[in-house]
Amino acid sequence: MKIVIIGINGQLGSDCLTLLSADHEVVGCDIPEIDITSKKSVDDFINQNQPDVIINCAAYTAVDNCEKETALAWQVNAEGPKYLAQAAERLNSRLIHISTDYVFDGYKEVPNPYVETDTPNPLSEYGKSKLAGEEVVAEYAPNHVILRTAWLYSATGKNFLKTILKLALSDPDRELKVVDDQYGSLTWSYTLALQIQKLVQSDLRGIMHTTAEGYSSWYEAARYFLDGMKVPYKMSPCTTAEYPTPAHRPANSILANQVLLDAGISTFVSWQEDIDTFIGKYKKQLLDEARES
Repeated sequence: MKIVIIGINGQLGSDCLTLLSADHEVVGCDIPEIDITSKKSVDDFINQNQPDVIINCAAYTAVDNCEKETALAWQVNAEGPKYLAQAAERLNSRLIHISTDYVFDGYKEVPNPYVETDTPNPLSEYGKSKLAGEEVVAEYAPNHVILRTAWLYSATGKNFLKTILKLALSDPDRELKVVDDQYGSLTWSYTLALQIQKLVQSDLRGIMHTTAEGYSSWYEAARYFLDGMKVPYKMSPCTTAEYPTPAHRPANSILANQVLLDAGISTFVSWQEDIDTFIGKYKKQLLDEARES
């Protein structure tokens, strides 16, 4: 099977490239090979490669910047997916598109999770642009899969875990304040890539939630990770109100992977189990990088 993966410089795109290349003919790309905000760039690249499957991991994910760089956010998160969906339709290709928990307002009472049939109500420009991306993918690409995920981390790129590790190592006596009233599921991009690997071979279509099982607050997640890394730190919980940001962040980002579970093909385990495996594999690399940066 020939697969085009867009956004290979990101966490998920990089893992998808590594995993899928073992069994498929994979073309990985990012800027400058393809610019998804340009219809011509998308059409030229997709027509040249004639993929059976297109995996779109590209997105404008700087949530706070989306509030001021609104036009760019919509170009990347809505217009780009539309061009990809139109190209996929022309070639009868399968389009796997990555979306987000931010399509929900987060007002559902914790610990009740959001399921695929819940009505979206995004409150940030990031969430609104990503929901628009979902809608155009569904409209233009009949053979589509939309994967909503949240709280991604990996050994590459920037993410919450690497940031908190760097802060802890830089000054172990400094008390770190971490938000304790936002809930979700830390999700390893490698496990999500394993799920995508299964979906490439599946006939499932539509919207699917794709996060680790279980949930925590950011504070609980940070403590679990740093304890596992066995580094000294001081940390105290704080509220969202104490840490204001330009963009609204959902208080409840817990997603239930109901469609995948019903189909019997979910690759996801508890977020703690994935963190333990992640630390076992990358502890030295993570420590070295945090100390050098």
